[in-house]
Amino acid sequence: MKCLILAAGYATRLYPLTENFPKPLLKVRDKTILDWLLEDIDGAGVVDEYVVITNHRFVHHFRCWADGHDLPVTVLDDGTESNETRLGAVWDIQFAIERLGLVEDLLIIAGDNLLDFSLRGFIAYQREKNTTCVMRYHEPSVEKLHKTGVAVVDADDRVLEMEEKPARPKSHWCTPPFYIFRAEDVPLIKTGIASGCGTDAPGSLIAWLCAQTPVHAYEMPGRRYDIGDLASYEEVRRTYNGVIKTPPLQHGGVNQTYR
Repeated sequence: MKCLILAAGYATRLYPLTENFPKPLLKVRDKTILDWLLEDIDGAGVVDEYVVITNHRFVHHFRCWADGHDLPVTVLDDGTESNETRLGAVWDIQFAIERLGLVEDLLIIAGDNLLDFSLRGFIAYQREKNTTCVMRYHEPSVEKLHKTGVAVVDADDRVLEMEEKPARPKSHWCTPPFYIFRAEDVPLIKTGIASGCGTDAPGSLIAWLCAQTPVHAYEMPGRRYDIGDLASYEEVRRTYNGVIKTPPLQHGGVNQTYR
């Protein structure tokens, strides 16, 4: 399995911190946001390469970061230099697939979100379902539902439909940018782009994909921290304590083990 890290955004709402520095490399406690994510994932022992997809403005920061790690990290420059010329997350995914000739299962994550639970349970869940999988959490605020991807899910966790930033949300299930594409579905990403699916938010691809092939949604057993602006970054710096250490839990027949 390869892990693609979406890190080509410009984080304009975090200026001046991110005007010349990438958000995923900001520090929370003693680690970068990206280190928190990758250290947890690497403990699952299933990823043999981490691919950071970034822009031309920030590529040197990520290459310096990668040089300081023992993890197998490849840093790709998508060639963009401003928020106005960015490719969008879906095009960045396809860019990495074509550049590296990727044909295996792909764990795709946003490099600027933190979780207080281990992604190892999500990986185990996808292996049990053997489909492309997304994560979901219950969001009671309708106002927040207008700003994110919202999924309709059946009793077996299958995504029946999904919509990015819906005017009239059909459920309270939000889908953060953490996905596992099974190898058989990876070629469909190019087809989805050609069919006109949205390419800015990765959830737009899932909205198209769930009508083509089975997609299941793993219910998150903890909290996601979306660092969108200076206030949320300061809150995370004050409150984040890493991945919660708890005994193994059961979810959908899969052992969820935390660090």
